[in-house]
Amino acid sequence: MRFAFHMRQARSRDAGPAPYGAAMSSHVNSSYQQDATELVARTARAARSAQRSVAAARRELKDAGLHAMADGLLEATEEILAANRDDVERARAEGMTEGLIDRLSLTPDRIAAIAVSLREIAGLPDPIGEVVDGQTLPNGLRVRRVRVPMGVVGMIYEARPNVTVDVAALTLKSGNAVVLRGGSAAAHTNSAIVNVLRAALVSTGLPADLIATIDSAGRAGAAALMQARGLIDVLVPRGGAGLIKAVVEQSAVPVIETGSGNCHIYADSCVDLEAAVPLIVNAKTQRVGVCNAAETLLVHHDVADRLLPTVAAALWDERGGRAGRLRGPPGARH
Repeated sequence: MRFAFHMRQARSRDAGPAPYGAAMSSHVNSSYQQDATELVARTARAARSAQRSVAAARRELKDAGLHAMADGLLEATEEILAANRDDVERARAEGMTEGLIDRLSLTPDRIAAIAVSLREIAGLPDPIGEVVDGQTLPNGLRVRRVRVPMGVVGMIYEARPNVTVDVAALTLKSGNAVVLRGGSAAAHTNSAIVNVLRAALVSTGLPADLIATIDSAGRAGAAALMQARGLIDVLVPRGGAGLIKAVVEQSAVPVIETGSGNCHIYADSCVDLEAAVPLIVNAKTQRVGVCNAAETLLVHHDVADRLLPTVAAALWDERGGRAGRLRGPPGARH
C-alpha cells in the first residue's frame, strides 16, 4: 500500500484554469476582436513570407542568427531587466504568488544562462533534410520520410520570459517562423526580448518577421490566433492545464498538445530517511514555480508514519509556512 500526497503551491490568476477557459470563450467587444483578427492575419502573412526565405537556409546562416540573438540579449541585459522590473512590480501589486513571480523574474545570471542555451541550440545538428527512415517498395520505388519545416508556428504560453527565447531559437533552428502570444504579466519583458531578437536576425541577414508577437492584442489576440487556420500551420500551448484545455477545445488550427505535468517522488520502504527529507524539500522548494518542481510524494505504507511528519515540518520551516498544501488521500494518517 502506498500513500500519495500532493504538494501544491497556490497559483496566481494568470496560471489557473478558469481565467483561460472563461476568457477565451467569453464574448469580446466585436470591434476589438476584429482588430485582433486583422493583426494576427498581417503578422502571420509577414511570418509566412519570412519563413519561405529560411526554410532551406544553410545551417551556418541559422546558427549565425542564434549566436547574434545570444549576443544581443547579453548586450541588452540592463534594458531587459528594467522592463522585467516593471512586470514584477505590477505582478506583486496584483497579488501574484512568490513562486510565479520567481518564474517571471529575470536576473543577469538568468539572462546569461538563456544566452548559453541559444549557443547550445546553435551547436545542435540541423534537423532539416534528415532522413528519418525509408524503404524500397517491391516495384523499386524508394520511399523516405524526411524532416521539413512546419511553416508558421503559433505559441500561446504563460508569463515565462525564457520561453520567448526558447521558442524563437527552436523555430529558427528548424526553419520555421513563430507568432508569439505570451502571458500578459510578462508583457514588458517579452516586448523588450522580442525587439532584441528581431534586431539580431536582421544583423545577420535574416528577416525580422521570423519572430513576431501579438501580445498587444491581449486575450482577443489569443482567440484570433486559435482561429487563424490557413495562416498558422500549427499551434502549441505551453502552460497550465486550463490554458492547454482551452486551446485544444477552441482552436481551429491544428494543435500540438503538451502535458501540464505532475512530478513525482517515491519513497520506498527501504528509504534512507535522513537523506530523503532534504531531497524532497529541495525538489519542492528550490524554485516552486518551475515545471520540474515536485508535486506528488508517493510514500510506502511502512515508512509513512516516520517520514511524513518530518517532511511536513521541514517544508514548513523551509518556506516559513508558505510551502503550499500537503494533501493526502482519504484514510491516510498525518
